[in-house]
Amino acid sequence: MQSNSLPSHSPRVAVIGGGPAGLMAAEVMAAAGLAVTVFDRMPSLGRRLLMAGRGGLNLTHSEPLAAFTARYGAAAAWMAPHLDAFPPAALTAWCESLGQPVFTGSSGRIFPRAMKASPLLRAWLARLADLGGAIAARADWTGWDETGALAFADGRRFAADAVVLALGGASWPRLGADGGWTALLPDIAITPLRPANCGFAVAWSAPFRSRHAGQPVKPVALTFAGQRIRGEAMIAAAGIEGGVVYALSAALRDAIARDGAALLHLDLHPDLDAATLAARLAEPRRGASLSGFLRKRAGLSPVAIGLVQEALHGGDTTPLPALIKALPLRLTAPFGLARAISTAGGIALDEVDAHLMLRRRPGVFVAGEMLDWETPTGGYLLQGCLATGAAAGRGVIARLSGR
Repeated sequence: MQSNSLPSHSPRVAVIGGGPAGLMAAEVMAAAGLAVTVFDRMPSLGRRLLMAGRGGLNLTHSEPLAAFTARYGAAAAWMAPHLDAFPPAALTAWCESLGQPVFTGSSGRIFPRAMKASPLLRAWLARLADLGGAIAARADWTGWDETGALAFADGRRFAADAVVLALGGASWPRLGADGGWTALLPDIAITPLRPANCGFAVAWSAPFRSRHAGQPVKPVALTFAGQRIRGEAMIAAAGIEGGVVYALSAALRDAIARDGAALLHLDLHPDLDAATLAARLAEPRRGASLSGFLRKRAGLSPVAIGLVQEALHGGDTTPLPALIKALPLRLTAPFGLARAISTAGGIALDEVDAHLMLRRRPGVFVAGEMLDWETPTGGYLLQGCLATGAAAGRGVIARLSGR
């Protein structure tokens, strides 16, 4: 009969990757008495978390769990048990247990009151140290040696009773995750890594680019494939990006891969119905320039007027009211992985069992963005990483205790 308790000696566990998923797995396992070492190739841990904190550190979202889970799209059913076991309420309670009270914004997004990641990360690392967890920085994992020990680029070897891989995706590679781990798992099915929550290339004219790059388009409503999302976009020199674009990025990216381009429609005045806008623009211009007329009669911002002029100069003959309410924008490619907020693709979900252990590599667990799931921004990314990190940690505990 198998024992349900851990062995009398503390099994050694390695966590490869010191981001949110890896740190959560490490905390769960260290709290259970395992001897945990977190290895990271960078000089310090949690760099992506700190970068996210520059924008306020959106921890999670307050919407009902069923709606929350649906945000994971094709992976929602697979993610459901992990989110059930570590839901947004558990994340906020965990955050507050680290001395970081939270608040819910008007959008339903949840943030730490400090509005940054550094106090949370410091408290988290201190807790891990108190639990006996060790950290090995500048440790670039290169696979396994002939004895089955973990190998590192500087010659270090580490024999572990179990391993959690939490190496991230491939976005923001300067912060540590560059997707190079895919070459270290040749026997594992991996969906190609692609940009997620990304901007898209648009062939702006030189005058529009020089005049409006770096300017926000707000408010704006974007429509694609039957979805309409309202928010704020940003004109980039190479195209368009911003939260409202990220919300549609998966559908746009896949359409471009399939068709070579995607036609996005912008409602430049979402607060005004089409009939009222048409009545306002029916007034004679009386010698006013188009720019002045659109500013006074339609209340458009300079960048919105620039978008209308860009379409007209491109040969669009749609009447002005209809053009303002559904301005077509041809997107030709997603921005690259290095500029994306997150990564789609990764280890195929059927490669791991219910505890997130690789079926072909017993004792090796996977968490975070290495797995093939994606979700919009809004707190869902961090929640998914922490929930899968906790699941992998629990999986290791179950395996080493014989359950």
